[in-house]
Amino acid sequence: MSDIQQAGTFTLGSHTVKRLGYGAMQLAGPGVFGPPKDHDAALAVLREAVAQGVDHIDTSDFYGPHVTNRLIREALAPYPDDLVIVTKIGARRGADGSWLPAFSREALTQAVHDNLSNLGLEVLDVVNLRVMFDTHGPAEGSIEAPLTVLAELQRKGLVRHIGLSNVTAAQIAQGRRIAEIVCVQNQYNLAHRGDDSLIDDLARDGIAYVPFFPLGGFNPLQSSTLSDVAQRLGATSMQVALAWLLRRAPNILLIPGTSSVGHLRENLAAGELVLSDNVLSELDGIAMAA
Repeated sequence: MSDIQQAGTFTLGSHTVKRLGYGAMQLAGPGVFGPPKDHDAALAVLREAVAQGVDHIDTSDFYGPHVTNRLIREALAPYPDDLVIVTKIGARRGADGSWLPAFSREALTQAVHDNLSNLGLEVLDVVNLRVMFDTHGPAEGSIEAPLTVLAELQRKGLVRHIGLSNVTAAQIAQGRRIAEIVCVQNQYNLAHRGDDSLIDDLARDGIAYVPFFPLGGFNPLQSSTLSDVAQRLGATSMQVALAWLLRRAPNILLIPGTSSVGHLRENLAAGELVLSDNVLSELDGIAMAA
């Protein structure tokens, strides 16, 4: 059994996917803006991910913008039948690379069509509505208007399934009254555990939870405990952080990103890392110290 298969599977919309996937964000240029510094290397990472058994790739047309979707199409089309490509809408990029809300009916509709065009698809498997009331994290506010637009695009056959990103529990509850929600994508990691109870609630309802920034993202997690555990296990800090997430709940799907084939293989190898109960307790202490 390969490393990625050992991590198990979970339902994502109408597919069952392996719990270790791949996030394409880092394939764009610095700050997720502009082209990659090495175009061929970016293609190689995508092809290696699929060769290793990855069947869940996360992307968005505002990565670049347009960069990662076009790379995915160039590297992988025609797509394997079992590949689920998840994208997101609700933001756009300023000329300076800033992240701006794009919640109007016109912007959301255009975003779906841009994703379809740049990925070379007739229908998008899963589209996450990225909520942008606060770019730094979830903030309360009604998502009824934008989600209603996305649900209309779903009824037109352009979108199969809908997810939510950067949301509160109240927004998820509101969203589920408007459309079936198949996944939630929020920041969550060893130190940033505000969604603990939410994850368990979603697991009971069979809804996937997709944490981003497993090592803190733009503000990398610095933890001597994590480093010590990784050293003892002969693993990298990223592998331990990913293995902890896999143990945390059965509905967690991982999308670690990288622009390096070597790092991709390392990340996917986290599926074979076994964490003892003592190690889990040690790692759980990181959140208390954060």
